[in-house]
Amino acid sequence: MKKLIILLISVVLVGSLGWYTYHLMNNSGVSNTELIAFNIENTETVDKVIISDPYGNKMEVIKNGDKWTDKDGGCIQQESVEFILEAFKNIEFKGYLPENARAQNLKLMITQHTKVEIFQNGEWVKTWYIGIPAQDHMGQVMLLDSDEYGKSDLPVIMKIKGLNGIIEPRFFADPKKWMCTQIFALPIGQISKVDVKYIKEPVRSFTVVKEGAKMDVYQQGKKLQHVDTSMIFSYLNNFKKIHFEIANYILSKKQVDSVKHSTPFATLTVTETNHKTTKLRMFTIKIKEAQQNEFGTLEDADTDNFWCELPNGELVKCQYFALNPILLGHVYFPMNIDKVLKKDQVNMEKKPGY
Repeated sequence: MKKLIILLISVVLVGSLGWYTYHLMNNSGVSNTELIAFNIENTETVDKVIISDPYGNKMEVIKNGDKWTDKDGGCIQQESVEFILEAFKNIEFKGYLPENARAQNLKLMITQHTKVEIFQNGEWVKTWYIGIPAQDHMGQVMLLDSDEYGKSDLPVIMKIKGLNGIIEPRFFADPKKWMCTQIFALPIGQISKVDVKYIKEPVRSFTVVKEGAKMDVYQQGKKLQHVDTSMIFSYLNNFKKIHFEIANYILSKKQVDSVKHSTPFATLTVTETNHKTTKLRMFTIKIKEAQQNEFGTLEDADTDNFWCELPNGELVKCQYFALNPILLGHVYFPMNIDKVLKKDQVNMEKKPGY
């Protein structure tokens, strides 16, 4: 009996030793404090991401139905979220840091990292700390904090499956980079009125009014006669896709306020059938050295771009060729503006394909 007990104990010990040896071999060099479970298998359940960068910027994106918005429900670029979700799903372990580089990289992580907080079904699950690129720039030094495993003490090198490169550029916290460039995406059926006013050249001002199937155009309050209905449709159809060029990265807050307090060269107000109103104020961009326009006249304003104040107060840069189709009414309607017709016709020709 005693021999049987000894035999059983020996078998258990050998089995335990074998399991320990197998486990040790398959985790060679792995520390319990180096976590590598960064990936999110089911990205469909991710409903909030908070990104913070070393410069004090913070961006929170939230899933609302099948769309992603900022924390206030504002429009953001959906493609940027898709790149992030792809990274969540396809991130994989690349390697451990050399022992002599761990302390230095940990020190850098403290002061130089992008923080990414990930939520699933309304609950926080993981936080990525994204540090410097790997030495070969084929991965990124990262550190993990998770609800399941706790926080790692040491960073590791991670990469995106199937891709060679760094991960950090996908995770930007500057709200301006997230802004939708879309100003209008209105089908004709949603528009009831468009009013364009030129402050210094009121003869160019016009209004389009649509009430059901009835459509009229007015110039300085006077109804235009013999307007081709198909041209009104062509004009209103331009509101399906109007974008600004880029957010403001040039002007300081003081300069922005100065622009807003100056006189706009034009305003555009669109009223939708649900009574929602969108108003844009447009300002010329002053330049130090006058430019020669198409007619040989010197102008102290940029002839390609202008500032536009959006309804939310943001000042963005627009291109004339992109907005001319909704600003220049005489191209579509029989307006009497002989004094400025030639100049405007040249400006319209700047629009590719026009």
